[in-house]
Amino acid sequence: MAKDKGESFSSSAGLMRYFDTEDEKGIRLGPKTVIAIAIAFTIVILVLPVFWPMS
Repeated sequence: MAKDKGESFSSSAGLMRYFDTEDEKGIRLGPKTVIAIAIAFTIVILVLPVFWPMS
């Protein structure tokens, strides 16, 4: 059991180091922008059958 505790700490430290790095190449969106895009997409999906009926 003592061996498992030592290994979990080192593996979690590696994950923390991996996720702490920030990638400058990707698109950066704020949380409000993501929510606004989701709401707009939902509205488009709900209104779409009004303008384009399915038969």
